[in-house]
Amino acid sequence: MTLRYDAGEVITAMITPFDKNLEIDYTAVNNLVRHLSENGSDAILVAGTTGESPTLTHEEEYELLYTVKSIAGNSCKVILGAGSNSTKTAVESSKKAQELGADAILSVVPYYNKPNQKGLIEHFGAIARAVDLPIILYNIPSRTGIAIDPQTVAFLAKEYSNIVAIKQSNPNIDLVTELKSLCPSDFAIYSGDDSLTLPMLSLGAHGVVSVASHVVGSEIKSMIRNYKAGQINAAKNMHLKLYPIFKKLFMAPNPIPVKAALSSLKICEDFVRRPLVELDGIEKGELLSVLNSVFEAIKEN
Repeated sequence: MTLRYDAGEVITAMITPFDKNLEIDYTAVNNLVRHLSENGSDAILVAGTTGESPTLTHEEEYELLYTVKSIAGNSCKVILGAGSNSTKTAVESSKKAQELGADAILSVVPYYNKPNQKGLIEHFGAIARAVDLPIILYNIPSRTGIAIDPQTVAFLAKEYSNIVAIKQSNPNIDLVTELKSLCPSDFAIYSGDDSLTLPMLSLGAHGVVSVASHVVGSEIKSMIRNYKAGQINAAKNMHLKLYPIFKKLFMAPNPIPVKAALSSLKICEDFVRRPLVELDGIEKGELLSVLNSVFEAIKEN
């Protein structure tokens, strides 16, 4: 089945590297983009929650998009997190993403002001009418305070051809079944949680918007490809090997742990902007112990 837009199977929600002064470290950005493109990422999401978007200025987001796009070239697609709880701001950010050459945008359900489903239709409809870019909806009720209903997603997907996919960050797997039942067959569903990728694949999801792909991207890609090739046991075994790191990367608010993991791999420093704080020494030790155990399990394959 051909999708209306294929962003790939592994979209990495890229962290934003900072230096000790908490300014964006563009040398580390270069290193990270090359690392991701060589290790399983089909697309890179810039300025998502994992990229600490709440503490980035719009100017920083646009500079990141331009830089990542320049580094990535044709090696992977580049998507901008262009959502907002203000429809006007979301439209302006989406237009800017198109102007700067983004391949697609991720647009989150408006947070804090808690619109109803009619308001969500108005919000996402305004964005879809303003740009030609493919739009991936982002449903994450744990952060936004509300969810977009499957019926609303289906209406938007049928009404606007450039609303092409959803990142579903909700542990209720029944909602994936409802999305598959209601949405057009060429509309893609992505898991928004690494640990739910394999279960969601069994219901027809296309891939994952991943945090763990920063450190085990090739293995996640292998798991997805094996599942789709009918090698279910191989996919299950990889999921079981990766599961400990899927969970440990959320031992503290995202992206604190994954930045610590990347720091241990010498890809970037682990600095985060306040109000987030870095892991302490004990926490880092726990994380690296799990990370090393996962790497050893992978090598045994």
